[in-house]
Amino acid sequence: MTETIRIRPARTGDVADIKALVAPLAEQRILMAKETVAYYESLQEFRIAETDDGEVVGCGALHVMWEDLAEVRTLATVDAWRGKGVGHLLVERLLEEATALGVSRVFCLTFEVDFFRKHGFEVMADQTAVDPVVYSELLRSHDEGVAEFLDLARVKPNTLGNTRMIRGL
Repeated sequence: MTETIRIRPARTGDVADIKALVAPLAEQRILMAKETVAYYESLQEFRIAETDDGEVVGCGALHVMWEDLAEVRTLATVDAWRGKGVGHLLVERLLEEATALGVSRVFCLTFEVDFFRKHGFEVMADQTAVDPVVYSELLRSHDEGVAEFLDLARVKPNTLGNTRMIRGL
């Protein structure tokens, strides 16, 4: 596999590929599967990794949570391309975009602690990431990623084994 990988914004036609990338990881309880409509609603957040011949080999999304905070989510790579730098390219692009948006910290919830450590993420200390006023505002969000960031009890069954990590930009 000596093909070049390029990262581009997701398009509506990529939703089926995103779902296909997520499906095996959701079966293993590594990622959460979402309804198709949720992928369309958040499509602008997604970046696609594709080969020279247009094969989709990875995806990832950047979700802004607050003025200074965003989350890397739904990072997935085709099995045959794992360990070949696709995830690295996606994370680096998402971090660049976070910086361009004015975000100063990026969060992730992951089983891949070593991978994210290589990208400058550190394990989060409980509840120290936001001040109490921002915390109370974030509690109003219906987004499950925000609930995961806040480490709320209602998402505990979905996050067992995952590690909350954060990186400053």
